[in-house]
Amino acid sequence: MALLGDRRLLVKIAHMYYEEGATQSEIAKAIGVSRSLISKYLTKAREAGVVEIIIHEQDDHPYTGLESKVEKRYGLREVICVEANETDDSKTRLGAAASNYLLRMIRNGQTIGISSGTTLYEVATAMASSQYFPELQFIPLVGGMGDERVDIHANQIVAKLAEVLKAKCKLLHAPVLVDSKEAREIIVNQSSIKSIFEAGARADIAMVGIGGTPEHSTMVKSYLQQTNGVIEYENVVGDICYNFITEDGRAADNDWNDRVISMDLEHVKQIPLVIGVASGREKIKAIKAALAANLIHVLITDDVTARMLLEA
Repeated sequence: MALLGDRRLLVKIAHMYYEEGATQSEIAKAIGVSRSLISKYLTKAREAGVVEIIIHEQDDHPYTGLESKVEKRYGLREVICVEANETDDSKTRLGAAASNYLLRMIRNGQTIGISSGTTLYEVATAMASSQYFPELQFIPLVGGMGDERVDIHANQIVAKLAEVLKAKCKLLHAPVLVDSKEAREIIVNQSSIKSIFEAGARADIAMVGIGGTPEHSTMVKSYLQQTNGVIEYENVVGDICYNFITEDGRAADNDWNDRVISMDLEHVKQIPLVIGVASGREKIKAIKAALAANLIHVLITDDVTARMLLEA
């Protein structure tokens, strides 16, 4: 169409749309053409170089490109990076980013499964909202009893999240680890415990920490001390919901996994949206294992960890 070659008209329409904030319908009325033609003018203006759209990500969020690379590399729905800074507590920033993302995704009436640990404690600490979700329900995905870091137990975290959002929560009255495989079978089949895990398996969203090797996990270390460290974890690269995982993201075949009170990985994989929150050099193998097994759909991490995930 000849009019599309009129550069003066392209400039005028672009100015009205981008500088004056006029709608396409308003411009069409002023110019005397159809609204659909205005859309074509604007496309032509970009193609002809009349308009250049620049996204100023470096000032507002410098990691968009990095996030996109990790998303494409591992087939993730979304990656969110925060700055890694040795002088600050990176877990606080991770917690704030994860809290914001969770708040963006939740809807009233959903069920949200939550694991435990220091990073998810920061998520609950950072959570703030003027909107309430009275029909939202938080469910713990792992056990946690005793005196060791009670504040990072799943029960404490779901209770804190529920309180802030005026939501509901259920508690799991069971330890992380029991004395034997037989004891675990008895406990997880108790009606009160079984109902929690069944509700967790039907969750709409799960947010989980990704633990590094056992010697780096606060909770795991405390339980290993109670067992005199006799549990075999030579091939373990980390854990999800206290399930020890190997390099391929499978549950390790060892005594710990036989005795842990936690949602198993197959049920975790059935949850429609699983958000993993983790960072640190010591967790790279565990994060890669979780990604290899498609255990998580969204990763919230820091920029240093993200770059390490892109290394061969």
